[in-house]
Amino acid sequence: MKKLFLTGVCLISFLACSIAQVGISNDGSQPDPSAMLDIKSTQQGMLPPRMTTEQRNTIDSPVEGLLIFNITTGCIDYYLGGSWKSLGGASEPMFQCGMKMTDNRDGKLYNTVKIGTQCWMAENLNIGSRINGPVEPSNNQLVEKYCYNDLELSCSVFGGIYKWGELVQYLNGASNNGSWNPAPSGNVKGICPSGWHLPSMDEWNDVINYAGGSIIAGGLMKEKGVAHWAFPNAGSTNSTGFSALPGGMLYNGTFYEANNKAYFWSSTETCTTGSWSFYMSSEYEFAAPANTQKDYGYSVRCVQD
Repeated sequence: MKKLFLTGVCLISFLACSIAQVGISNDGSQPDPSAMLDIKSTQQGMLPPRMTTEQRNTIDSPVEGLLIFNITTGCIDYYLGGSWKSLGGASEPMFQCGMKMTDNRDGKLYNTVKIGTQCWMAENLNIGSRINGPVEPSNNQLVEKYCYNDLELSCSVFGGIYKWGELVQYLNGASNNGSWNPAPSGNVKGICPSGWHLPSMDEWNDVINYAGGSIIAGGLMKEKGVAHWAFPNAGSTNSTGFSALPGGMLYNGTFYEANNKAYFWSSTETCTTGSWSFYMSSEYEFAAPANTQKDYGYSVRCVQD
């Protein structure tokens, strides 16, 4: 009985302490009534976690208000509104790959990742006004997108789906049925945000080679698990951080293969009506190139200039 009584007293004391205020001080004073945690000292400071920008960007799902000391920039950083900021409320003065990138056209935030020497968006682009599957986009100075099954929610998850002519914004007369004249000599911005461009076939090949070659690269580039990919999502480790999502495709006004396949455009033509693309499958580990008709609708990733 005595042991039971003492156990009960200890339990009550523990519970009382677990919800009490905490005071840390050199003089033994009690915490201020308004503070859950009150630290008092005239000789020592408070030391938050110290880490590099790269280490900070690997924190999984940071909570709003999370605080660290950034030894790369020498700033106190806090997480707010989907991105890291320095104390004072200003966004960090210079974008570094691995941080969230803001598309100033609509305010959307995109994760980014450095793969080899390139900085890629780690999410599918979602810009523009939605049109229904059977409707053709037009050269009207606007960006027009498709959303799988004509549902805006699909774009929120998988990003927009775009036909190739719309993708390049009809640069130099290019369209789904015609080549540009003259062909561009540098990066093609297309529908990407300022400072970013559509990946060429060479840039795609750099990523595929970095990920071990076409046979296994899909596994290293696909988002892990079956939250978005259909079972078995073969070989998926996402060790590159590319986080490929199976947004499916549009052909002839009908949507196909969401959750099963990811299709991505390049800016490199194969012929008047075709362009190179890459696709990945839930059933296999590969990331395979394909010569695709420009009037198909595929997902888009952008690369930093």
